[in-house]
Amino acid sequence: MITKPTDPDPTHGTGIVVAVDGTSGSGKSSTCRGVASRLGLRYLDTGAMYRAMTWWMLEQGVDVHDAEAVAARCAEPVIDSGTDPSGPTIHVDGYDVGVAIRTEQVTGSVSPVSTVPAVRTRLVELQRAEIATAAEGRGIVVEGRDIGSVVAPDAPVKLYLTADPAARAARRAAEEGGSDVAAVEKSLRGRDEIDSGRAVSPLTMVEGAVHLDTTAYTLEEVVDLVVGLVEAVETPA
Repeated sequence: MITKPTDPDPTHGTGIVVAVDGTSGSGKSSTCRGVASRLGLRYLDTGAMYRAMTWWMLEQGVDVHDAEAVAARCAEPVIDSGTDPSGPTIHVDGYDVGVAIRTEQVTGSVSPVSTVPAVRTRLVELQRAEIATAAEGRGIVVEGRDIGSVVAPDAPVKLYLTADPAARAARRAAEEGGSDVAAVEKSLRGRDEIDSGRAVSPLTMVEGAVHLDTTAYTLEEVVDLVVGLVEAVETPA
C-alpha cells in the first residue's frame, strides 16, 4: 500500500536529496541502492555508521551500556562512508569494517550505542556533510531512521518504508543465511520498540513523507515506484 503526501515540497538545491526512513527489514537498503543506481545518485547508509561506531566501542573495550563512557569517546573514531551505490563501503580509522559491523556482537550492541545523544550528534554532523557534498552534484539517497525528521528535514523527497513483521523477518532471515524466522521477528520487533521510543531522534514518519508498505511488492516494483516519485519532483508538471 502506498500513501502519498498531499503537498510534497519540490524545492531543493542543485542535487536531489531523497530521505528514506523505516523499519528494519522493510527493504530500505536494497531499495535505496537500486534507486541511486538507476538515477545516478550517491547512496548513504546511516545505519552502517552507527554500527561502525558500535564496532569501534567494542574494539576499545568500552561498555556499550554505559552511556557516559560511550559519549566520552564517540568523537575519537574516524568514520568514512563510501557512497557508491554499486559498492558502498565503511571504514573506521582507515580499516574496512564492512564485514565486521554485521556480526551478531555488533548487531546486539548497536541499539544502546545509537541512543546516546552525543553519538547521534556526532554522526548527524558527518551525515549532513556527506549530503552537502553529494548535493553539489547529482544528489544522494540517504537511508536510516531519522533522515526526514532530523538529518535532512528539507529533503524534497521523503519516504517511510514498512512491511508486515512476518515478511520482514523472513527477508532478514534469508539475508542471514537461514536464521530462525521467529527469533528474527522477535529481534526486529524489539529494535522497532527501541527506535520508536528513544528520547533522541525517534523513528517516526514525518509529515509530507510517502508511506510505502513493501509487503506486496517485489524489489524491482518498489524501486520503480520510488524512481517515479523522484522524477516527478525533479520535473514537476
